Amino acid sequence: MIKISKINVLSKEVSLYNLNNKDYISLTDIARYKNPEEPKDVVKNWMRTKSTIEFLGLWEKINNPLFKGVEFDPFRNEAGSNTFVLSPQKWIETTNAIGLISKSGQNGGTYAHKDIAFEFASWISVEFRLYLIKEFQRLKAEESERKGLDWDIKRNLTKLNQIAIEQMTILTKDSGIKRIQGGTQL
Repeated sequence: MIKISKINVLSKEVSLYNLNNKDYISLTDIARYKNPEEPKDVVKNWMRTKSTIEFLGLWEKINNPLFKGVEFDPFRNEAGSNTFVLSPQKWIETTNAIGLISKSGQNGGTYAHKDIAFEFASWISVEFRLYLIKEFQRLKAEESERKGLDWDIKRNLTKLNQIAIEQMTILTKDSGIKRIQGGTQL
């Protein structure tokens, strides 16, 4: 299931993408805090650093059994050099990464698993990261409360339905009321 929601962090709208019950946050929207005109350049610059590549590689090793570690090694070796450039698409295609998602079109951009997005936000601004985490937690608390209410409503409706069935059964047996089934009296 795919669900898009939005939160507001320091006057910047940040999109969240839920895929198979895993939360992904728009790196493109976070990057707009630093460079509103060319956020993709901010993402690419972040992906040039050795610490970023090591972080992404470790995250994938922990969370992705299909991660291509051999293909990751050249990125780790070249990261940080003046000539090293890496796009999210190339990272995803080469290493079979699942921590980043690159989408084009409406709601497009680069999305990252929340662990990676918080790391990216820290690189952008410590202040932005803390507010992002607070807003994300607020959204999740609201969603959890809504799910709890939905469950409670369903539970109560089921209970009321059972009571109604029991009462109808008692009424039809004890009071001589005839049951109507399929439009005919019995």
